[in-house]
Amino acid sequence: MTSTALHRRDPRPSVVRQVIGTSRPLSWVNTAYPFGAAYLLAGGGLDVVFWLGTLYFLVPYNLLMYGVNDVFDYESDLRNPRKGGVEGVVLDRHVHRLTLILSAVTNLPFLYALAVLGDAASTAVLAGVVFAVVAYSAPVLRFKERPVLDSLTSSTHFVGPATFGLAIAGPWPSGAWMILAAFFAWGIASHAFGAVQDIRADRDAGIASVATALGARPTVWLALAAYLACAVLLLAAGSMAAIAAVLVVPYLLNVAPYARIRDDECERAHHGWRRFLWLNYLTGFFVTQLLIWATIGW
Repeated sequence: MTSTALHRRDPRPSVVRQVIGTSRPLSWVNTAYPFGAAYLLAGGGLDVVFWLGTLYFLVPYNLLMYGVNDVFDYESDLRNPRKGGVEGVVLDRHVHRLTLILSAVTNLPFLYALAVLGDAASTAVLAGVVFAVVAYSAPVLRFKERPVLDSLTSSTHFVGPATFGLAIAGPWPSGAWMILAAFFAWGIASHAFGAVQDIRADRDAGIASVATALGARPTVWLALAAYLACAVLLLAAGSMAAIAAVLVVPYLLNVAPYARIRDDECERAHHGWRRFLWLNYLTGFFVTQLLIWATIGW
């Protein structure tokens, strides 16, 4: 192929791959699943709300969450050795504006439809969830640079879809608050542990986080404590939720080896984070079995 032909090659596939990559396809299910499961458990059916909500939290929601993050974290991502794959692309500058536009264009129709199909309460929940997503990375607010608030907000990103699913379905099932609290504790633990591996990259870029503020070892202990709190809350919720408490054990075992990690070796926690990403799929499988058994009255 000549140099002229190479020069004329259509660059759009590269742009498409970057936009899709920035939405973290590996994590799509982590937000769509909580919504769908909560909606069905609260009495919803396979109706228009279920399909619209599941599709929204599967792709557009993740594009908004991670796309905005990748645009405004560009400088730190350049310094982060784990960026550039399934854990997040380094979004080229020329794609930044397009990413922000697509984030808005793909989100607004779904948000409007879900607001029309819901009521004031469910719409308020949805508005809060979307605000948390934008506030995490957007300039000025930048909740991700406010230690501890960053973990709280990140957890909201995943608990929020489930909360909205319950809110738009109708009356909440018994024990729902306890299960949401357990899920929230799980989210705090997961974000805190994930932040450990980025301590040096974030400090070099001048970015604060719960891990840069507390240090690697205390942050790992925070994650362990939050995972343990998740298990205790599930046990207190009773019934099938108590059985689900067993599923927290692999997360504790995954984080425990890093209980004595130092800041100057923070990147070592990346191996645990990689295991965490795949552990979520295994956990999701077993949670699905529990939901099926609960539905058929096992």
